[in-house]
Amino acid sequence: MTITETQPVSISEAAELTGMSTHALRYYERAGLMLNSVDRASSTHRRYTDADIRWVEFLTKLRSTAMPIARVRDYVDLVRGGNDTFAARLELLRAHRETVIAQLEEMTRSLVAIDHKIALYEEGILGS
Repeated sequence: MTITETQPVSISEAAELTGMSTHALRYYERAGLMLNSVDRASSTHRRYTDADIRWVEFLTKLRSTAMPIARVRDYVDLVRGGNDTFAARLELLRAHRETVIAQLEEMTRSLVAIDHKIALYEEGILGS
């Protein structure tokens, strides 16, 4: 499914495009995480633009790397602040990047331990 700026999509289509539930999309809106208000059709149904979809996809990336909602909200507020907030946005994202790198390193150490345990079990099973 693809969309264009001239052809917004419904919330169910936006959910399909982003891999989120309609409930989660509504939450993002209520929580003030959308960059702009989501347009509504005359029927009052939400209509998501390509820009809305791209924004949700980026927020999803932040959340999938364990960025807390409060920190996501800080980022959203900075983006809404315009060009004068570039330095603050960069600082926020760099700090989060360091957090993600530390998480990846911890996950890698954990994976090594799991792989070691698997090898021990495999040796025990193969040695019987």
